[in-house]
Amino acid sequence: MFSPTKTAAALCIQAVLAATPALAQQDQGDSSKDTKVLEQITVTAQKRTQSIQEVPISIATLSGEKFENMFSAGEDILALASRVPGLYAESSNGRAAPRFYIRGLGNTDFDLAASQPVSIIMDEVVMENVILKSFPLFDVERVEVIRGPQGTLFGRNTTAGIIKFDTVKPSQDFDAVLETALGTLGTLNVEAAIGNGITDELSFRLSVLSQNRGDWIDNEYTGEKDAMGGFHENAARLQLLYELDDFSALLNLHTRDLNGTSSIFRANGVDTGSNKLNDSYDRDRVSYNQGDNNFQRYNGDGASLKLDKEFDGFTLTSISAYETADGRGKGDIDGGVAGEGPGFIPFDAVTEDRLEDLKQFTQEIRFASSGTDGYDWQFGGFYFDSSFGVTSVDGFFGATTVFHENLTWALFGQGSYELSDKLTLTGGVRYTYDEKDFRVGDQNVDGFALVIGAAQIQDYEDINVDDNQVSWELSANYQISSDSMVFGRIARGFRAQTIQGRDVAFEAPPSVADSETIDSIEFGFKSDFLQDTLRLNTAIFYYQIDDIQLSAIGGETQGNQLINADKGNGKGFEVDIEYLASDNLTLTAGYSYNDTELDDATLTVAPCGSGQCTVLDPLVDGNALIDGNPFPQAPKTIFNITARYTMPMGDDGELFVYTDWAWQGDTNLFLYEAEEFNISGNYEGGLRIGYENFVDEYSVALFGRNITDRDNIRGAIDFNNNTVFVNDPRIFGIEFRKNFY
Repeated sequence: MFSPTKTAAALCIQAVLAATPALAQQDQGDSSKDTKVLEQITVTAQKRTQSIQEVPISIATLSGEKFENMFSAGEDILALASRVPGLYAESSNGRAAPRFYIRGLGNTDFDLAASQPVSIIMDEVVMENVILKSFPLFDVERVEVIRGPQGTLFGRNTTAGIIKFDTVKPSQDFDAVLETALGTLGTLNVEAAIGNGITDELSFRLSVLSQNRGDWIDNEYTGEKDAMGGFHENAARLQLLYELDDFSALLNLHTRDLNGTSSIFRANGVDTGSNKLNDSYDRDRVSYNQGDNNFQRYNGDGASLKLDKEFDGFTLTSISAYETADGRGKGDIDGGVAGEGPGFIPFDAVTEDRLEDLKQFTQEIRFASSGTDGYDWQFGGFYFDSSFGVTSVDGFFGATTVFHENLTWALFGQGSYELSDKLTLTGGVRYTYDEKDFRVGDQNVDGFALVIGAAQIQDYEDINVDDNQVSWELSANYQISSDSMVFGRIARGFRAQTIQGRDVAFEAPPSVADSETIDSIEFGFKSDFLQDTLRLNTAIFYYQIDDIQLSAIGGETQGNQLINADKGNGKGFEVDIEYLASDNLTLTAGYSYNDTELDDATLTVAPCGSGQCTVLDPLVDGNALIDGNPFPQAPKTIFNITARYTMPMGDDGELFVYTDWAWQGDTNLFLYEAEEFNISGNYEGGLRIGYENFVDEYSVALFGRNITDRDNIRGAIDFNNNTVFVNDPRIFGIEFRKNFY
């Protein structure tokens, strides 16, 4: 049942709907007026441009106003959470290291060396490290969320799915855009882009972004006002495109610099026996004696070169990319002061993490047919090489540096064949070899634990693991009519073994998780109804993962250990709807249901270490038996809606009202279940009211994000006390956008 504040969403929608009948009647009275239809959406989920209605995969897209509206207040990539059915995202590292989940499948590991089953692809380059995944989003043309295991076409294997970002590319025609936003809490954002032809063969596009928010959270322990909470992030991208009749070369250079605040931890934000924020929680205040106000500073640079050469009947594509990043962040992890609160805090906990000298090189070679005679094929190879160090600095144990290296290569191919005018079959296969190396570097003997003799330098052997497997997929789509199709898809995905060495900093050995494999099956229906004014896309799915990789975080052991469960199962469905209710009103809605379950009769993990949580699982020698539990951070339901209503203003422009809302259902935060560490009913809403001029190509709007100022728990830390972290506060502001042609 909705609480009273949630009626704000309904009121926004009702206000829009109230005007619909009158407008529809006006349209009927004007026979000369052209009937509007939904825009055709094209995607590149199969490495070629296709209508989303033709692809036999469950896909959702974000573009244009629907995408831009989410970032009005300077949000980072986490703004995508719950905005697409089946997609969730969260982070305990602020804006620097997001964690993604598709159909309930993700990884809760907070370390900078974490491996994730969701791949982030930016301009056809895989971003593997969690810092690379957080690159700011600007001048984006389209986002595709491709659900289910992938691997026969895209860079690295993924068992959960892909989030694919494509930015606006250079062209010979001049265009430029300037967008500025000024909001509460010192929010100031500027995004600009300009592109044009330099010669008949060479064009460019330069895009820049600056996102800023002032500090707004007081530190009551030190007496500092506005001590933390803000950020300053700048990024830029230069693209050069060289084109001849049968050859093109696209160079992409990009950079980012982040200086801000990491996640804000709230000690004992929930009471024992409750999962609701209590009276000690205050969004605007914390009490930190350590952590240097939870700062974070990261920067990164990258370059990619895409070459396309057309031959008779096929195209040869080469994509070379190189990414670098480094930085550090620090946090008062216990969220308060030991012995002083808020609530019972048995000991202080502060850590600093540093990403050192991250280097990632990828190379893809692909041959693709020209798609004649009802047959399409693609095949190629992929190479990936990365290395980086992670230094963990603990206030008691000192500093430890570990080094990770990963080399992988793959051969892949996929083909589609039209058996008839209505039936098309698609099949793909991929062979992958993956090797990972791990070694321990320096261990700082100045740590307090070492000085007092409570710890000693450990000697850990280097770790080398490798694996090779074959992944595949087979799908069929049948065209019921010119506007409707059904599809079925079965696929086997593979995620290689992973190594986690964070616990070396706390005198515990590194851990290794075996490779996981997923078998997935899905059926879907896609159709445009009512003379192309209503689009309905649905899919149902079931998957089983053997040796599912999990991260046992925190708990009584205060650790970060990789483990494997025997199996993991997931089933559910997604629905995406877009409806052009009239020429003036567009509605969208999405809903997903994900039922996940761990299947391992003997697997146990350490529950909360504070003794302040109420464990709901059976206990075996003090550990929680997690068999039958849902996957962590896997919302059982996601529901989102948008509505856009316009009112013509003369022949030159229109007034518009746009609102978007997202709800998140039951979500368990850890591998074990506890009364305090599950959430349900989280929601956020946005509103945008403005004027757009079509002749002079500008718009001005008032915007609001999280307009009900809803406090949503996004995650927790359980080893010390009932620490939680929450979503961003309400932001109101004004936005101006101008296009130049």
